[in-house]
Amino acid sequence: MSTSADKRRPSTGTPRWRRGEPGADDSDNRALCDDIEELIGNDERGRVLDIVRSWPPADVMELLVLLPLRKARKLYDWLPPGPAVKVLVAISPDLRAVLMQESGIARIAAIAAGLEDDDAVELLADFPKEMVEQILPRLDNAEQIAERLEFDEDTAGEVMSNKFVVVLDDWNVDMATRAIRRKADEIEKFYEVYVVDEARRLVGGLKLRDLLLHDGEAIIREIMHDVLVSVTPDADQEDVLELAMRYRVRSIPVIDADRHVIGRITVDELAEIVRDEAEEDIMLMSGLAPDARPEHSLGRIIRGRLPWLVGGLMGAALAGAVVASFETELKKAAVLATFIPIVMAMAGNAGIQASTVTVQGLAKGNVWTGDVGRRLMRELAGAVINGAIVAVLLIAIILAVSQVIAVDAPVRLAMAAGLSVALVIAMAAALGSSVPLVLDRMKVDPAVATGVFVTTSNDIFGVLVYFLVASSIYLGG
Repeated sequence: MSTSADKRRPSTGTPRWRRGEPGADDSDNRALCDDIEELIGNDERGRVLDIVRSWPPADVMELLVLLPLRKARKLYDWLPPGPAVKVLVAISPDLRAVLMQESGIARIAAIAAGLEDDDAVELLADFPKEMVEQILPRLDNAEQIAERLEFDEDTAGEVMSNKFVVVLDDWNVDMATRAIRRKADEIEKFYEVYVVDEARRLVGGLKLRDLLLHDGEAIIREIMHDVLVSVTPDADQEDVLELAMRYRVRSIPVIDADRHVIGRITVDELAEIVRDEAEEDIMLMSGLAPDARPEHSLGRIIRGRLPWLVGGLMGAALAGAVVASFETELKKAAVLATFIPIVMAMAGNAGIQASTVTVQGLAKGNVWTGDVGRRLMRELAGAVINGAIVAVLLIAIILAVSQVIAVDAPVRLAMAAGLSVALVIAMAAALGSSVPLVLDRMKVDPAVATGVFVTTSNDIFGVLVYFLVASSIYLGG
């Protein structure tokens, strides 16, 4: 019995994935993906493997991402260990554990055994501890991987590579060169060789050009340079990134308490840190837990997001309580309620703008500590000017509307609304600029400030300022 996949598939040759533009969006690719999805649904393992067996790993990876997750997992489990390892290396690190979530212990161990130590650590770190304890005994390099997994998340120890070259400071250039050649097959690329003394303590570094430009008999300690920066394995990865940017280095040695080199953080790891920190900041700014993922279970989605929603609810309730406390004023002039959304929106927008700029500056390391006071004053001055412009526009709108709709004391109402908005924008900018700096000083991720925290606090104070000004100018007049 023929399937619809049989009817669509060419009668000769193995179907191929079309690379390049339009790539995954190509109609032929889409049709091929539908065919393979149908074959997987029919458990036709042999036919599917016949199609993808000769595909490059990148093509298989692209296919897997387009398939429904359940069928992608099924196809990946069908792949032999060799091709499966190559596909796993090609796929996004965030998707690796997701793809293998339903694989058995033996299968995961077989895949991990074929990975480089760094990739294996990255993969196993996303599995439950109980599973990792069953997988490790099946690996030849279990001890090294177990040590790496002991480091806390987002630390230098977790992201470092254990592939590096060290030479003794009393060696000559010829001896160091031979040592590097012996390591060449294990280490794909490196920019610096670390120099240690007899006690294996880090004492300096060597660029490859240093070895090329000196005579073979030159002693290493005489041509080595100082290592500008090193970190301990428990250093936060964000601090590592900041140090790398500050000192403009391409790799950073990781040392233990006795200054023994235990790893290095390379350009590749630094690039991953940049990506991870950017993703974490986006999550925090959106009121989500940093580890939130689309594939999380319903229970985990609820646990990760509910606390932020409850926090937002409490803040909104406080803002509502502020409005309720001015019930008498609202009864006297219901028109005041018209401007509450405007005030809250202006406060939220101004606060997020100021806090986002400050958080970005802290992340890039370009916030001049000695110039914080002047920076805050500049933000405040800008907010005052912007607030004044918005206030003038609002006053003009109210006066124009009052010519069409009857409004009691339109001039006083316009002045009260305009002044309120100007004050609220200035206050929100001051909070948005200063709160991230305070949180950073307290060793709390400043990205937290740009989410629910700043928005909610600005809503509360914004409504309070608005009613105080309106009560004084509009109702008081």
